[in-house]
Order: sequence, then structure tokens, then C-alpha cells
Amino acid sequence: MTATQFSAAPHTSTVAPHPMANPGYGKRSAVDQSPRGERDFSHLPPREAAVAAYIDRLPDGSDISVKTLAKVLPYGQCALRTALNRLQAAGHLRRGRECVTTDQLMVWVTRTFFSRTARDDDWWAAFVRGDAPRETAPQRPTRSRAYALLAALGRKAPSLSLSAAECESLEPQVTEWFERGATEAEVTHALTEGLPVPVHRASALVRRRLADKLPPYRPTPERPSALLTLECGECRAPGSPEALAGGLCSRCRGEAAPVSAGPPDAVPTEDVRARIAEIRAGVVPRYERTARARRKPDAETRGAVRPLGTPAS
Repeated sequence: MTATQFSAAPHTSTVAPHPMANPGYGKRSAVDQSPRGERDFSHLPPREAAVAAYIDRLPDGSDISVKTLAKVLPYGQCALRTALNRLQAAGHLRRGRECVTTDQLMVWVTRTFFSRTARDDDWWAAFVRGDAPRETAPQRPTRSRAYALLAALGRKAPSLSLSAAECESLEPQVTEWFERGATEAEVTHALTEGLPVPVHRASALVRRRLADKLPPYRPTPERPSALLTLECGECRAPGSPEALAGGLCSRCRGEAAPVSAGPPDAVPTEDVRARIAEIRAGVVPRYERTARARRKPDAETRGAVRPLGTPAS
């Protein structure tokens, strides 16, 4: 069996669904993904292209650890670990952690960020800062959230199938629902619950229900803020994007670690470590201090002279 036979991802329709990772872990797609194409990973070797194509089609939160991928792909763990490292070097993958903060707590969760488009180190640094540049290539025109709900209304209730012109006419009313804090499920329920049989004019019925059942304004809940940091793909040491060229720290790239310049009067690190070693060497271990404390009362008792005629206690 040749390697070219593995250039395409396995057909997920004939296998069990890919397992999901624990909450806070797993795949997370990078922002501003371009539409999928047949030559997305043509610049990669066949094995790396197959792994990248498979990961690209997985939903966010999927377990893409080496052990899990080895169970569903025709490669061993060592080969998959190498493939993921090469995807990282090519700019498709970065490993890091995200701090999700709310009013009550702050939690660091592990993330594996994946980008269908190969990105350079500057783009990943901007991604961590939250200001990644947007794609300049023309994108297909997309409809609004309200239009998409109206267009799909016929799937929920066939009697409410609307034309394109009717969806455009009703779009502002649904948009007002969303501005008041309503969700897609609430709008769909309000439009499809208790329909008369038969429905003579679907657009008129939808328009009337959108007006009669318009909800009051609701306060929008504050979205939790997030902090991102990247980790070395080899030793998992955290660092700034600038220090993790290609997703690896300087030590894993085989470079000498930069010497941090401290204040003018700062004590060198080597002297501090030597001083700490001296202090530790002079400290009496706890078990010796305990033994000495126990022997001392016994010695005082044996050396004490009891006056004559004094009865023993």
C-alpha cells in the first residue's frame, strides 16, 4: 500500500464519531478561516496533508492528542507526533493556554489552535493579542443571522416556507428580536408553535407573530474576557509569541537561551544560587533538630544531683 493512498482523510460516515476532549481541552479553530478548498494542504507532504485535512474537518473541542489520533488514523504515535510538529512548523498549529475570566473565577484551560491557512509567527503573535489581521481575499456574500433563520424556517415547519423576497422583507423584524436579546430557538418557537391548519399565507402569519409577540428588551450578559498565551510545542514551556519562533522555544530550537539583563546593582544569578546552596548546607535537618531536642531533657535528668533525704519523685 503506497503513501499516496493516505493523502485523503478517512470517510467519517463509515466510522464512529471522533471523540471529544474534556472541557477546556482539544482543538480550537483560529479566527478568519478561508473557505475549504481541494488544495488547502497541497504544500505539505502526503502524511502531514492527510493529518491536517482530518483535523480541519473536526469540530472545535475534538480530542486531537497523539493517542486519540493514532486510534483513528493509519499512523503510529511517533509518526503522528512528528506530523503535528511539522504542522506547527508550517504555521497550521500552535499549542497554548487560555485564561477565561468571569466575575466569579479565573480558569486556565489548555488549547490547541489550528488554522487551515498557514500563518507566520507575526500572525500568531497578533492572534494572541486579539488583533489578528483579516483576510483581504474576497469572500462570498453572507446573509444576516435573521435572514438565515427565516430561510431555514421551512425545515422546522414546511407550511412556513418563505421565498427569498419574503425573507428579505421580514429580516428587519427578526433583527429587532435579536437586538432585544432573543435567541434563535426563542424566535423559531414563537413562529412555529401552534400553527393553524392550513396556513394560507406564510409571510403574513410570520409578520403578524413577529409583531404581536415582540419581547421586551433584555440586558445583554457580559461576555467573559479571555487571555491567551502560547507554549513550546516540545517542552511545553510558556512564552511570548516572539520567543516561540515556529512554535518552539530557543532551547528546543538548539539556540542559547538569552541572558536577561537586570538592574545595574543586581546580584548575578550564579551568585544567588551559590548563596542559597550554602544556606541549605548549613541548615540542620528537621529530624536532627527533633532528635537533639529529645536527647537534651534525658541528659539533664541523668546529670542532676538529688540532695540527701529528698525522696524520689
